[in-house]
Order: sequence, then structure tokens, then C-alpha cells
Amino acid sequence: MDLREKIFQQEGASFPGKTYVEAVLEPAYNEAKQHLLQPMMAIHKAHLIMLREQELITDSEAKAIARALSEIELEKLRSGTYSGQFEDLFFQVESRLLELAPEVAGNLHLARSRNDMGIAIYRMVLREKLLITLASALSLKEHLLHVAEEHIDTVMIGYTHTQQAQPTTLAHYIIAMADVLGRDVKRLVSAYQTCNRSPMGAAALTTSGFAISRERMRELLGFAELVENSYDAVCGADYLGEVATATQLAALNLGRSVQDMLQWCTQEFGVLKVASPYVQISSIMPQKRNPVSFEHMRSLLSSSAGNAATVLQMMHNTPFGDIVDTEDDMQPYAWRGLSVLEQMYRLMACVVGTMEVNREGLLQRARESFATVTELADTLVRTDRLSFRSAHHIVSRVVQHATQSGLRADQISLELVNEAARSIIGRELGITAEQLRLALDPVHFVQIRTLIGGPAPSEIKRAIERRRETLETERAWLEQEKQTSQAAMDRLDQITAEWSVAP
Repeated sequence: MDLREKIFQQEGASFPGKTYVEAVLEPAYNEAKQHLLQPMMAIHKAHLIMLREQELITDSEAKAIARALSEIELEKLRSGTYSGQFEDLFFQVESRLLELAPEVAGNLHLARSRNDMGIAIYRMVLREKLLITLASALSLKEHLLHVAEEHIDTVMIGYTHTQQAQPTTLAHYIIAMADVLGRDVKRLVSAYQTCNRSPMGAAALTTSGFAISRERMRELLGFAELVENSYDAVCGADYLGEVATATQLAALNLGRSVQDMLQWCTQEFGVLKVASPYVQISSIMPQKRNPVSFEHMRSLLSSSAGNAATVLQMMHNTPFGDIVDTEDDMQPYAWRGLSVLEQMYRLMACVVGTMEVNREGLLQRARESFATVTELADTLVRTDRLSFRSAHHIVSRVVQHATQSGLRADQISLELVNEAARSIIGRELGITAEQLRLALDPVHFVQIRTLIGGPAPSEIKRAIERRRETLETERAWLEQEKQTSQAAMDRLDQITAEWSVAP
């Protein structure tokens, strides 16, 4: 037996080959029955209604097909296994419709292709998953704003280049997180808007000679717009790429703060204590409170970014045409990326909303730190009319002498400052002891930074209020989109249900 005959003996001589089933068709079938069955049925119903309205099928034909659709055993399909009898779920459903309405069900595919139908299904699945993810993102945003409000006065050291930089507040940091999340929300909304466009009526590639209504299909399926060009409708994959890009960036953005917070849980940082529902103990070390929730968030967000990156990589070098890669293989990676991101938004909201913050320790660390000395340099500019560069040199000398003497920032004396000034500019300064104390006070440092976007309590309160207003607008949009989509699906069910029982 030669190699070719041996392969045929193992794989079978007709479609589908055994390994092709295992590697491609069965995994795709399992994904389809879980994710695609509901939108597939919705498209069948919408297309049926449109065909009848356009008088492309008769009233009796429409009712017979409606009855057949109502008799499809959806739960049986969802629990079924791939048998190889049909190429995929679409042909299995079509075969069942032909059994239930053998004389007329074939007309349901009039002026329609697997191409436009498949893309419409994927767009419907993605828009639903995007709305779920956006709901959790907005919930996290609400939690972050609440935490920020609680910590308007929680002074802490901010870091640049991993080194102590300047005093800020935890609220200032958290609002920065919320603002990045807000931009992620905008990107996900944009991806949703690109996705929420109907390809139906494009058929295989060039529309149809039958007088169908593409606009009516858009309306029935709850899409906001058409993908107008029929070639673009079945060949353009950038709607999926945009979802993947937004997902990937959102996962990376949240992961950066997760990494910070995981470090803050160490005894050395001593900033955060994760609540008991989100820590695990050690099997051997009794003292351990392992912040595993942050650890899992860090790794799972990486997996979300990785799944999204896989989508983009799989799009690379595919032809600008109807491609199986887009329709079957890439979509599950997009779904998983969004699903994990959505779960991490929910988990982060719980962990951040229940964590304890070491306010006193943070303030004390800020008082002892040299992070305040930028304000000392600024003060010398005000009190002595020095250029900032001269003031910077004096304060740098002060810090150098203080560290060599083992002094903390709050132990810097007026004499030490004047000694540095004499060595740099040849004279003492006009700064008073009280002005020096304020310049080195981290609370004062924060309070006077009232510029837009700064950490001053007054500015933080304004920022929180503004972002809550935006959050309400975003939530109203989200609720409207949910209602529009659900109303469309309910209307499809209502019409076909009425037709299915009509005499």
C-alpha cells in the first residue's frame, strides 16, 4: 500500500477527511452552536419577513417557512456533537428546514449567500459581546471614581523612572486610571459602531438581481447602518481588526495599573491590603496573604491582549476577498479576548472597591521623602527672584548634604539651605523658616497644584464631577443600544410567531 492509499484508508475518500474534521470542522461547529445559533435564526427570520414584504415569496410560503423555523430544536442543536453528516451548523439547520417544509424552505436562501449571512452573524455576535464588555468597563469606571472620592486627601509619592518623584494623591492616580479607561471605552464604542453595520444583501459578492431590500434587512436586524459596497460587505475584515485593536490596548492599559497595585501590596511598599475574598493563603507559610487576584488579573489581561493580537496576526497577508480565516478561525480569538477583558473589569472593580489603603503610612513616607523639593526650588524662585536653574542647583546641594548627613526631608533646616546658597550664589536667602516648612510639606505641595488636571482637592472634586457626568452619558448610550438590539430581536420573534400559527 502506497502512502496515498494509506492516507485515504485512514482519512476516508470523501469529504470531510478525518483530520480535517478534528482540526477544523469540529472546533468550528462547537463554537458555532454556542455563539452563532441565535443570530443565525434571527437572520433567517429577518430574511423571511423581507422576502414576503418584497413579494418574492407568497403568503402561504412565508407561513410554512415560519412554522418550520419555530420547530427547529435549538436546545438539541446546542447539545449536539459534530457528526460529519453536514459541513457545518448552517447546512445542518438548512437541512432540517427542508425536512420541515420540503416544498418551500429552499426559497429562504433566495438572494442570500453564506458570505453575507456569515459576516452578519459575526457582526451580531461581536456587537453583543462588545455591549457586555462596555457595561463592565463603565461599572469599573464608577468604582474608580468612588475610590478616588474616598482618597482625595490621601497624599502619596508619585514615581517617575521607578524613582520617588513628587507628592500626589491616590485620587490623582485613580482618576488617571479612569481617564485611560475612558479612552478605552471610546475605542470600544468606536469598534462597536464600525461593527454594527449590516452586510446583508451583498449575497456572495455582487448583491442580487432580485428586488430585495438591504435597508429593510438592516432595520429588522437592528443594525445602525449598511456596509454599502457589497464587495466590502463580505471581504472587509477591519471591523474585526478594530475590535481586536481596542481589546488589546484596553487589556494592556489595565494591566499596567494592576502591576503597580501588585507591587503596592508588598510589605516594602505597604500601600494596599486586598480584602479577604481576593487573597489566598500559603500552604506552608502562615503569615502569607497572597494577593492572587492581582496576579491572575495580570496574567489573564496578557491572555486577552494575546488573543486580540492573534486576530490581527491571522488577518496578515490574507487576500482582500471572502476568506475562511475571517469567518471561522479568527472570530473565537476575538470573543475570548473580549470575554477575558470583561471578566477582568468586573474583578478589578471588586478588588479596588474593597481594598484597604495605608493612608498614614503613605503620608509619613511623603513627609520623609525628598519628593517635595521641587516645591522648595519653586519657593526660592518666588522669595528670592532666582532663576529656576539657580534654585535647582541650590536645592540639589541641599539634598546632597542632607543625604550624606542621614537627614530626612522634614529635617532640612534653614541653615542647611543658606549654607548651600552661599556656596552656589555667594549669599544667604530671604526664605523664612515657615516658608521652608511649607515648601517641604507634601500636603501643601498637593494643595497648591490647582491647575487643571492637578492633584489639589478642589481640582480633584471638579474632575470627579465632570467624569460622572460623562459616565451618565455613556450609560444612557449603552442602554439605548441594548434596547434597540433587543427590540429588533423581539420584533422578529413576534412576527414569525404570528405567521407560524396562522392558518
